[in-house]
Amino acid sequence: MSGKSNVSKRYTAEFKRDAIALVRSSLHRNVTEIARELRVSPEGLRGWVKQDWTDRGEGPAGALTTDEREELRRVRRELAEVKKANEILVKAAAFFAKEIVK
Repeated sequence: MSGKSNVSKRYTAEFKRDAIALVRSSLHRNVTEIARELRVSPEGLRGWVKQDWTDRGEGPAGALTTDEREELRRVRRELAEVKKANEILVKAAAFFAKEIVK
C-alpha cells in the first residue's frame, strides 16, 4: 500500500498566496521542486499559479477568474432551485386543475 492518501487536503488562502509568490519569485527553481518542498502536488500548485495569472488578467483568453467561477457556481445553484420550484408549481397547477374539473 502506498503512503499517499486519496483524501483531498484543503489549504488556506494565505498558504496558496505564499506558494504562488514563491513560484513567481523563484527564477532558478521549477514548480515541481517548490511543490515538493511545500509538500503539495505539483499539479495543484501549477493550477494555483495558472488561476492567479488568470485573476491578474494575464491568463488565456476566455479563462474565468476566481470571482467569475464563484458567480457561475452561484447562478447554477440558483437556476437549479428555480427549476425545482417551477416543477412543483406545474405539478400543483395540474393537481388543482383536476380538482376543479371534478
